[in-house]
Amino acid sequence: MNRRTFVSSLAVAGAALATKPELLAAEVKTRPKVGLIGCGWFGGVDLKNLIQATGADVISLCDVNQHALEKTLKLVASSQSAVPRTFVDYREMLKSAHHDIVIVATPDHWHALAAIAAIQAGADIYLEKPISLDVMEGEAIVAAARKYNRVVQVNTQRRSNRHYLTARDKYITSGRLGTIGLVETYSYLDARPADVVPDTEPPAHLNYEMWTGPAPLKPFKAPKEERGWRGFVDYGSGNIGDLGVHMIDKVRWLLGLGWPESIFSTGGIYVDKAASATVTDTQRSVFRYPGFDLSWEHRTWGGSPIPKRHWSDQWGARFVGKNGTLNMTMLEYVFTPADGGPREGFHLRSKTGDLENIDFTTPRYDYAEVETAHALDFMKARETRSRPVADVEEGHISTACCILANLSLQLGRPLRYDPKTRSIPGDPEATRLLARPYRSPWVHPDPETV
Repeated sequence: MNRRTFVSSLAVAGAALATKPELLAAEVKTRPKVGLIGCGWFGGVDLKNLIQATGADVISLCDVNQHALEKTLKLVASSQSAVPRTFVDYREMLKSAHHDIVIVATPDHWHALAAIAAIQAGADIYLEKPISLDVMEGEAIVAAARKYNRVVQVNTQRRSNRHYLTARDKYITSGRLGTIGLVETYSYLDARPADVVPDTEPPAHLNYEMWTGPAPLKPFKAPKEERGWRGFVDYGSGNIGDLGVHMIDKVRWLLGLGWPESIFSTGGIYVDKAASATVTDTQRSVFRYPGFDLSWEHRTWGGSPIPKRHWSDQWGARFVGKNGTLNMTMLEYVFTPADGGPREGFHLRSKTGDLENIDFTTPRYDYAEVETAHALDFMKARETRSRPVADVEEGHISTACCILANLSLQLGRPLRYDPKTRSIPGDPEATRLLARPYRSPWVHPDPETV
């Protein structure tokens, strides 16, 4: 898509997100029956958002961890008297009743099988990012969503941040930023464990065999039970897949971008080599688009080049234009003119417009409004049977960009993915790696036969 035409393509989405959340909530006509697959940290966040936004009737909870199930039962009890049924196997959950909505918030290596099964069972899906662990899984999820006419909202919730739309209109659409020659996305968060973790026996409350599912069955390490699974390539795509997917997706959304022409990535485990984690501690990736580059950089060691007021400052996207730079983080956007003029912008915690003296000492969660808007956009799309703002195809492209960057790093060469043929033309080795091997008896989904 040409950058001159992206504004019109986003007009509908922009208008929908500019609507106040309470107005959208008033239009939710039915109380949906909801099931949750994956009751860990963000599964609980997603469920809470749907409950608060729509008054959801939670009928099923599924997790291989008994402690996670018990914790989520307490969350549900605070909003409804009916007790959901609990399951260890998502297939049994889907057989037990019809679900209007299924939230899929498992570790990444389980997303595809759970999401496709829920789609085939007739549910609309609220799907955590990244949507898959390999490219063909993502293609299969998109194919299933289209075949069964299901609404799938990916939780790349930056697309529901109305402040980003304001920044886009003020600085990008208006032309004030000037020609964009580079967009840099980055993270300097300490998001890769540097510890050496011994193998141990799985706890009695965790069904580790089912937790592992289609991934290789390897010795249990305690961090896998909570968020620590993100440090292992068998279950996640590293910092680029966990953090980069948000920034890459945000840039694609604001600039109206589709698939990149090519992807090249370098990096590895350069510093914290003794750590048990197997994802990179250093990585640079370039996504080539007509006329400019979109890049990602993460480093989990050493000092950050960005002054740290708050952790959110260390994770963002810089739009570098001829007339200045527009930097967007989770909580703010700041425009810095190239001619040395004064900075201007917006911060979620600033009521006066002061970008320098902001109170970060008071603990609070700043993204609740955005997450509520994202849940409501999903509900609106369900009622109209239309595409939500973070439609599964958009989530797939952003996810695949991260996966392909990792493949490029692994192979040591640029990759050009062709979504029409679902291949990397002229590179049979890379094409074979678009689908990872599954552990028996699990079978990798095929986009042609879902």
